[in-house]
Amino acid sequence: MGTSVRARQHLEVPERLGELASAMARLTPGDGIHETAIPRVALIRTSRPGEPLVALHQPALCVVAQGAKKVILGDEVYRYAPPQHLVASVDLPVTGQVTHATPAAPYLCFRLDLDPVEIADLMLHAKLPEEPRRNPSRGLFIGDTSASLLDAVLRLVSLLDAPEDIPALATLATREIVYRLLKSEQGWRLKQIASANSQAQRIARAIGWLKEHFAEPLRIEDVAREVHMSTSSLHHHFKAVTAMSPLQYQKRLRLQEARRLLLSGDVDVATAGFRVGYESPSQFGREYSRLFGAPPGRDQRRLRQLGESLAVT
Repeated sequence: MGTSVRARQHLEVPERLGELASAMARLTPGDGIHETAIPRVALIRTSRPGEPLVALHQPALCVVAQGAKKVILGDEVYRYAPPQHLVASVDLPVTGQVTHATPAAPYLCFRLDLDPVEIADLMLHAKLPEEPRRNPSRGLFIGDTSASLLDAVLRLVSLLDAPEDIPALATLATREIVYRLLKSEQGWRLKQIASANSQAQRIARAIGWLKEHFAEPLRIEDVAREVHMSTSSLHHHFKAVTAMSPLQYQKRLRLQEARRLLLSGDVDVATAGFRVGYESPSQFGREYSRLFGAPPGRDQRRLRQLGESLAVT
């Protein structure tokens, strides 16, 4: 009986994906990130492959209904297309690139921002067991999208056609999506981040500290003390989750914020470097060029000409 149910659900996935793609194509009149009336939900549409975009990927579920994309974290490449989804459980500096999209069949992605507090609350009320103690895992992963998860996503997206129902029903559909994720094969990765006093949860707190203090000189001892870890343990587990050291993570935050400042047009190159914590303009220029492929001034002019958005989609 169980096998026949799984087989039927597997056959239902393409149908559900088609329904989701049709709804998203109708609800997104043009390319871009379309914020919705439902809190923490966005619909993303792109009509052609784009250039790599470097940005901070916040905790989120990204369900691709059509097209394909790749995300690079450190030296690792994550490629996904229907019927797959991508989950970021913590804030991660990544490079994202849509790899397959056409005007007739654009890249379409449903994004739900994830809240660790909500995940912990759901684990408690749904009586989901915490994961056995184990080393933290990578904070980015790809999973197969089940029919039950797609059903919940479709119910949430359908509320955009009935805005009067959003206050009463959106929270229920959102919690079901998170519940389906937690029950999935990769769900233990989310449980780690939400489990109190787990090593993964401590790393999530360390990431939050670095985001708040990224422009300040980094003393790893301060971060370790803040999250109640030894410096060696912090280094080891931080790299397990983010694929980079705390210093590398801080550097990416600095450079991405500097790029945002340059694109806004409010500051010059020297001021942008100084604001994000660089005391040496030459070091800022070298590290910026290494990450973005061009010196800050030239990159600023190019981005303004292209009108590129730096948001991860």
